[in-house]
Amino acid sequence: MSKFWNKKINEIEPYVAGEQPKKGQKVIKLNTNENPYPPSPMARVILRTFDVNELRLYPDTNASDLLESVASVEGVKPSQVFAGNGSDEVLSLCFQTFFEKENNTALPVLTPEYSYSFYPVFEKFYDIRSLKIPLREDLRLDADDYVGVPNCGICIANPNAPTSRSITNDDIRKICKANPESAVIIDEAYAEFKDPYETAVSLLDECPNLCVVRTASKSYSLAGLRVGYAIASEELIEGLKRARDSFNSYPVDRLAQQIAAASVRDVKYHRECINRIIETRKYTEDELRKLGFSLPKSSANFVFARPCEGIDAQTLYKNLRAKGILVRYFDAEGINDRLRITIGTKEQMEEFIEAVKQEVNNAKNS
Repeated sequence: MSKFWNKKINEIEPYVAGEQPKKGQKVIKLNTNENPYPPSPMARVILRTFDVNELRLYPDTNASDLLESVASVEGVKPSQVFAGNGSDEVLSLCFQTFFEKENNTALPVLTPEYSYSFYPVFEKFYDIRSLKIPLREDLRLDADDYVGVPNCGICIANPNAPTSRSITNDDIRKICKANPESAVIIDEAYAEFKDPYETAVSLLDECPNLCVVRTASKSYSLAGLRVGYAIASEELIEGLKRARDSFNSYPVDRLAQQIAAASVRDVKYHRECINRIIETRKYTEDELRKLGFSLPKSSANFVFARPCEGIDAQTLYKNLRAKGILVRYFDAEGINDRLRITIGTKEQMEEFIEAVKQEVNNAKNS
C-alpha cells in the first residue's frame, strides 16, 4: 500500500511470473514453459551481422519483415498480422481494443474458469467485467458453454494453460458463429505442440470476428526476445494498430524484428525442435502414469499432473525445488492438487522422473 499509488494500483493483484533462478544457480527449470533447445541458427547469424549503428534509429513501426515472414508461413496477407512486445502485450491490446469497460450496461468478457492467470489481471486493470466459464470435470472446455451467453467478447487459450488440453477448430468455429457481434480471441501460445497440429488461422476467412494470438517465446525459443503477434482480419488488425499508436508506436525493436523474422522463416529447424518436445512429452506422460499420477493428454509443451495417492502436490513441489528441480504449483482452489511441469530435454525429464520416483518410494515407506 502506498499513498502515492492510485486506488487501482493499491487494490490490484498483479500477475505472478514463475520463479527465475539466480544467476549461476544450477537448476532444472521446468516451471515457465520455456523451450529447452536453442533458437534457430539464423538468430546467431543475425547477431553476428547486425549493424549496431542501426540502433540510433527507431524501428519499423509495423515490423514489416516479420509480418511478411509470418504471413508467408501462415498463408495470410501481411495486413492481417500485427506484432507486439511479446504475446502478453498483444493480448493486453486485444483486451483494450475489443472488450468494453465496465459500466451499468456493459456485458462481460467470457474466459475459462482455469486459464492463463494474466487474463483476470487485464480485466481488473482495464475495468472489464468478466464471467468465468467452468471447465468440465476432466478439465475439458466445452464449446456449448460459450453459446447463448451474453458477452462483450471471448478469450480462450488453446491449448489451455495450465490444464494442457485443447479444443478443435470445429469448437472454435461454433463459438465464433454463435457470437457474431463479439471478438473471439484464441491465444495459441502453445498451438504448435498440438499433435496433430491444427491452428485456428485456417478459420479466418469464415470467422471475421476471430483473432489468433501467437508468441515467439515457446516454440521458437525466443522468450528472452519478447515478440508476439496476432493474425486476424484487416478490420481487427486496424483496431489493434489504433490501440498501439495510442500507447507505444514502436513496441518491437530492430534487432528483435530481424531475429524473429529469420526464426519464423526457418521452418525446418522449428519443426525439428517441436517434434523432439512432443516425443519427450509422451515419455514424461507415460512415466508419470506408471507412477500412479493422473493427467490429461497434453497438447502443449507441459503436462498438468495430479500426484499419486499419498503425495501432496504442494509438498512434492517443495521437495523437488529442494533438489534443484523447479516446477509450477498454483495455490488456487480446484487446481491446487496438481503440478504444471514443462517439458525439457530428454535428459532433464529422465532426471525429473528419477526424483519423482524417489518421492513416491519415500511416501510408500513412511
